[in-house]
Amino acid sequence: QVQMVESGGGWVQSGGSLRLSCAAPGRTFRDSAVGWFRQAPGKEREFVGSISGRGASTNYAESVKGRFTISRDNAKNTVYLQMNSLKPEDTAVYYCAVRRSYLLAAASRVNDYDYWGQGTQVTVSS
Repeated sequence: QVQMVESGGGWVQSGGSLRLSCAAPGRTFRDSAVGWFRQAPGKEREFVGSISGRGASTNYAESVKGRFTISRDNAKNTVYLQMNSLKPEDTAVYYCAVRRSYLLAAASRVNDYDYWGQGTQVTVSS
């Protein structure tokens, strides 16, 4: 079992930026694909973006493409979600998740990921 920990959430005005971090204290996931998801009140959890195990490729939902960037620092065992030009509709709890095997490619479905964090709240005011 791997427990992911997200941090960096908070409140920001529309147009602002935040950077979220995702780590797994005491565990390494540097070769595993990582996904970011979000869930707004009353809505299903949705895909935000993903990054491959070595960071060579990323994939984003259309709603965040061009505004959000995922990166990873495998030396620090941390994955980041840089969010720029934030909009009120980006308000949600943001989760990172890891696939159980480094052999599995990055994916966009909730069920493709095995280990999740508790999430971090992002609130964007208009």
